[in-house]
Amino acid sequence: MRLGINLGYWGAGMDSDNLAVAQEADRLGYAVCWAAEAYGSDAATVLSWVAAQTERIDIGSAIFQIPARTPAMTAMTAATLDSLSGGRFRLGLGVSGPQVSEGWYGVKFDKPLARTREYVDIVRKAMTRERLSYEGEHWTLPLPGGPGKPLKLTVHPQREHIPLYIAAIGPKNLTQTGEIADGALLIFPAAEHLEDTAITHLRAGREKAGKTLEGFDICPTLPLALGADGDVSALADMFRPYTALYVGGMGSRKQNFYNQLARRMGYEKEATEIQDKYLSGDKEGAAAAIPERLIDQTTLLGSVERIADRMQAYAAAGVTTLTLAPAGFTLEDRLASLRAGTEALERAGLA
Repeated sequence: MRLGINLGYWGAGMDSDNLAVAQEADRLGYAVCWAAEAYGSDAATVLSWVAAQTERIDIGSAIFQIPARTPAMTAMTAATLDSLSGGRFRLGLGVSGPQVSEGWYGVKFDKPLARTREYVDIVRKAMTRERLSYEGEHWTLPLPGGPGKPLKLTVHPQREHIPLYIAAIGPKNLTQTGEIADGALLIFPAAEHLEDTAITHLRAGREKAGKTLEGFDICPTLPLALGADGDVSALADMFRPYTALYVGGMGSRKQNFYNQLARRMGYEKEATEIQDKYLSGDKEGAAAAIPERLIDQTTLLGSVERIADRMQAYAAAGVTTLTLAPAGFTLEDRLASLRAGTEALERAGLA
């Protein structure tokens, strides 16, 4: 099992430290550094900045939002980043959510599975550098009846095949991801529930494509907080606002993928309470309503030994790249968490 690092969203208050975190991850041998985007910083700019100041670590978009860019633009960006980084780019895609898609980008959040499939088809076709033409429900290239003509990408990616990941949570999206992608980006993954909530669906998609999970990168992101095992409750409290935001407030009441995931993990009553309180404006109450076990299951908390045990559980569940989001109030705290991740991987016998 490999390790990755997720810098999260630029503008989250730790921006000045992020380059040092990426460079330390590079030095420690982490496999990939991911950057996210929502409606603030864009991931492509952050990744180009990191790539220019690191040597070995891959850079990955987690995620480029599908409503934000045309598929041809994404192919251009992917090819450019792969060329500039010397073949270190990984393309992560996702549909975002209805509030961001429609409120920020003005793109209707409808038929996300069909839209994703067409998007991936066009991106991959464009990056082969053949002349691009496509007839689908959501995109037609060139537009009919006009002056447009099939064009081909002029940039040469470093590699013939750039790894493509999809951020997936729901069963249908996971199945399609297994069918059409090279890897899956997961969030709030509990090792105890990973088979039922994710891997069984990914496996079904791979089988649909006539493939197995061999070579498919299962890549969840987990926050990590280093401390004494007796401090696990206090460490868990650090992530209450984060968990409340996603389970309670990310998306609408009817379309909150993270809330639905918590329900599939057995937290139906708690998920309802968290969402009710969050959407009513009681964010502190929503955070307090989160069971400590839910946080502990979806983070890495405690000593290096405890984290190593959890890493073994994720590896046994089928994870191939474990992406860490190291928490800390200072840069040194975050760097210590990175080093603890490497040490825990070695103690777990997974390095």
